[in-house]
Amino acid sequence: MAASGQAPRRVGFVGAGRMAGAIAQGLIRAGKVEAQHILASAPTDGNLCHFQALGCRTTHSNQEVLQSCLLVIFATKPHILPAVLAEVAPVVTAEHILVSVAAGVSLSTLEELLPPHTRVLRVLPNLPCMVQEGAIVMTRGRHVGSSETKLLQHLLEACGRCEEVPEAYIDIHTGLSGSGVAFVCTFSEALAEGAVKMGMPSGLAHRIAAQTLLGTAKMLLHEGRHPAQLRSDVCTPGGTTIYGLHALEQGGLRAATMSAVEAATCRAMELSRK
Repeated sequence: MAASGQAPRRVGFVGAGRMAGAIAQGLIRAGKVEAQHILASAPTDGNLCHFQALGCRTTHSNQEVLQSCLLVIFATKPHILPAVLAEVAPVVTAEHILVSVAAGVSLSTLEELLPPHTRVLRVLPNLPCMVQEGAIVMTRGRHVGSSETKLLQHLLEACGRCEEVPEAYIDIHTGLSGSGVAFVCTFSEALAEGAVKMGMPSGLAHRIAAQTLLGTAKMLLHEGRHPAQLRSDVCTPGGTTIYGLHALEQGGLRAATMSAVEAATCRAMELSRK
């Protein structure tokens, strides 16, 4: 395995769906791992086509991935993961670093299903990983040290912003950022439709709305300021923005958004218990 902060020579994927493909694409585009050093497995050829198009190696054998790669990302459906882990457990060694992106499968469950002292981490990405602008959180198991954590973080930064968090934050991340993508899209759609109502062509309105979200997000991240500070900068006394903000407050935007994150988080917790 590579030293801390350096990319491993080979990375494996068990499960080759959309999120696995997005992570692989990010690693390749960022130059973290060469395409020929990525091996992905899936039961059928359907999902492997994307990996093959990237120049990656593919197989139908999950055990082959573990035998070829020391860093392996499990990207199967949550209900399938226990059977997959049971299948590969005989070839897991102390050298492996195993990463699960399956929602709702806890570290304790992962550790119970694998040989003692296996190094396991959980990662929860979101859909913008597909354009290397994801919001990703990761949490480590009992047998994972800081060097392995830094290695994985270094790799996943190819797909966006990656933060290490306590496992208790994973479900909150689902509500905030996993489901949050849909919440933001809903707001972007409403923003654009307001402009359409006032006479702007739909395509132009949606492009400008999306760019407004992108630019605002970049300012918040790059400047490290609280959103209220940036909002205050835009809000001149008696101007257009304060009138618009008043309308948003009357519509309950702030409370509705907080309730949406709460509802999505509670549902994620409920699904995790199942």
